[in-house]
Amino acid sequence: MRIVFVAAPLQGHLLPLIPLAAACRDAGHDVVLASGGFPPDVLGLRTADIGAAFSLPRSAVRVALRHPRVARDEMRGVAGHAMVGELFGRANLALVEPLQALAEREQPDLIVFESLGEAGAIVGGRLCIPTALQENTLWPATDLFRAVTTSSALAKLDIPNPELTITVIPPSMREAPTPGAIPMRPVPYSGGGAIPDWLLEPGDRPRVLVSRSTLAGPNDGDPGPAVVAAAADVDAEFVLVRPAATRGLPANVRAVDRVPINLALPHAAAFIHHAGAGSVLGGLAAGLPQLTTPGAGDRRHNAELLARRGAGLMVEAKAITAADLTRLLTDESLLAAAREVAAEIAAMPAPATVVPALEKLVSG
Repeated sequence: MRIVFVAAPLQGHLLPLIPLAAACRDAGHDVVLASGGFPPDVLGLRTADIGAAFSLPRSAVRVALRHPRVARDEMRGVAGHAMVGELFGRANLALVEPLQALAEREQPDLIVFESLGEAGAIVGGRLCIPTALQENTLWPATDLFRAVTTSSALAKLDIPNPELTITVIPPSMREAPTPGAIPMRPVPYSGGGAIPDWLLEPGDRPRVLVSRSTLAGPNDGDPGPAVVAAAADVDAEFVLVRPAATRGLPANVRAVDRVPINLALPHAAAFIHHAGAGSVLGGLAAGLPQLTTPGAGDRRHNAELLARRGAGLMVEAKAITAADLTRLLTDESLLAAAREVAAEIAAMPAPATVVPALEKLVSG
């Protein structure tokens, strides 16, 4: 088969698609990633940049001007799907034409698109190509599909539902089943890059990885400054990944540039981050207790979901204290819950086992 994988040109949206895309390639299919802002390593997959006209900030400004109350709620993470639907409804319009041009050249047999890449469904409908929707957040993919396709920007378009939905949310964290969806293990992948040898083995003290969003903006929930301020009072080693600043770090804090976090997580004792879905799922797959900072978009939902499951703490970015960090490392209930979810994830079908379901969409 020829398969086009479609993601909004944001790494947090693209990276979760790469393991399944690579599994399809390894099964003998011709695969191309249609997105933008590609990471250093995409596992040797072909890429096509369809994001030249895509601007999330520009779309956000326009949506905020039209829906100021929703925009205010969004900044606190309490807008539900209202803002994300409007935002990505408008943003996906910029992807439709370049994606259609790509599809007309590639003549794919199948389009696989992520939860906020509805341009894939639009082009699939226009060209009569079957589509599959791969969940890549802790919000059910079908909920996001509905929010985007019914947005003011896309509501007048005839957008067919995907023939198949793939769900990656661990069973005990799924708030309701998605009828007809097939499960797939969320395989952590953070885009490659070099990694120091010392990050690939345990340290002398418990190691805590501290990451921040790849998207800069208001209320981005960077936990780094508060962690640095409290770290000297905690018996642990803290590793800041892509920190915003590196001056005046305590003796037990180290900084690294971009690294493949998925390779470093198995050697850590805990994970602190901005509550992005990929980070939450990556930490859970590694069985690590997490401290997350709530914020805009799905981040408050993700942080609350993790806390309700008992596998993490939710703390406002500026309010993180040494006591929070100590609890993260010493609360056995957090570790036990995280390991339970890790076992759930390990029991989910690997991407390679999902490939036949995609093949069946084409072969009938």
